[in-house]
Amino acid sequence: LGACGPAPKFNGTDLKGVDWGKELTLAGHDGKSHSLAEFKGRTVVLFFGYTQCPDVCPVTMGSLRELMATLGTDAQRVQVLFVTVDPERDTPQLLAQYVPAFHPTFLGLYGDSAATAKVAAEFKIFYRKQPGKDPGTYTVDHTAGAYVFDPSGRLRLYFRHGETPARMAQDLRRLLAGE
Repeated sequence: LGACGPAPKFNGTDLKGVDWGKELTLAGHDGKSHSLAEFKGRTVVLFFGYTQCPDVCPVTMGSLRELMATLGTDAQRVQVLFVTVDPERDTPQLLAQYVPAFHPTFLGLYGDSAATAKVAAEFKIFYRKQPGKDPGTYTVDHTAGAYVFDPSGRLRLYFRHGETPARMAQDLRRLLAGE
């Protein structure tokens, strides 16, 4: 009868059953190719951003660092992936400095412009370059939330920008427990 009860309530937006956001394969800042499939068995938090972002990205990455601390030993079963929406400036070397500065297990992913556009379309991510005073000083408007995959590799949740690490940890613990 337990299956007849209400579905679990998450703090993040429940995406169970969506038919998009299934796959990505990009290069990592570690020089290797990575896909979502390799992280099965772990909960994955996927965030799209860029290293020169003045506000949203460093705040979100800081929150994800706090999430890992909040999870304690459960953090060993979580993988954070940072996908750049600025392939022109975010080199593997820059990603290798920026992403692990927030947490040593975080992995930065990148592709060329075509690969970035393909992944963005797969995950329904908006991003658009906004000109700056000089050609190299542009900003990138982009979707600011994070996607979460359960240990089976299914897209399950979306955390809006500003979600607290404590509330994210509650959701991740539920996914790690098999909910």
